[in-house]
Amino acid sequence: MAAGNDGALGMTFKSVRILQAICFLCVIGLASNFVSQIVSSNATAPQVLIGTLSVACIAELYCVITFILHLDSILPYFVVAVMDSLLLIALIVVAVTVGEPLTYLNCQAIGTPSDASNTYQFTSDLGSSLDQNGSTIDYSTWIGTTMTTCLEMKAIWGLSIALW
Repeated sequence: MAAGNDGALGMTFKSVRILQAICFLCVIGLASNFVSQIVSSNATAPQVLIGTLSVACIAELYCVITFILHLDSILPYFVVAVMDSLLLIALIVVAVTVGEPLTYLNCQAIGTPSDASNTYQFTSDLGSSLDQNGSTIDYSTWIGTTMTTCLEMKAIWGLSIALW
């Protein structure tokens, strides 16, 4: 890989893809942690989280593939422009659906969790938001259960806005 042959645009493409991959990994980690905690509490995760996780995983795979194709100088730029536009639409949908209830929520007003571990606090607050065992969690109610949940969802929202 000769860095001198890429030019300014090639180096910019590589830098942006690396930053996108890092952001997508953060979104995947945060969203999958929430889904794991919700499923371990015998509940169904909100569709917003499942959609966010799906879009982030597909976009991460796409970033890695296009980065490798660029390194091998076989990247079809027109196809990449079309695919980037489609991912832009998907990320706009994620940002709007995740952020709609978050815009009105002040995480600092929720307060800090008690001295118990965050997982215990999360599951106990989660249990109070369920109507019955195995039901789907209401996303708008769930994001306001703890300050940690609120801040992490705002991080997912911010990263999905910043990605494209």
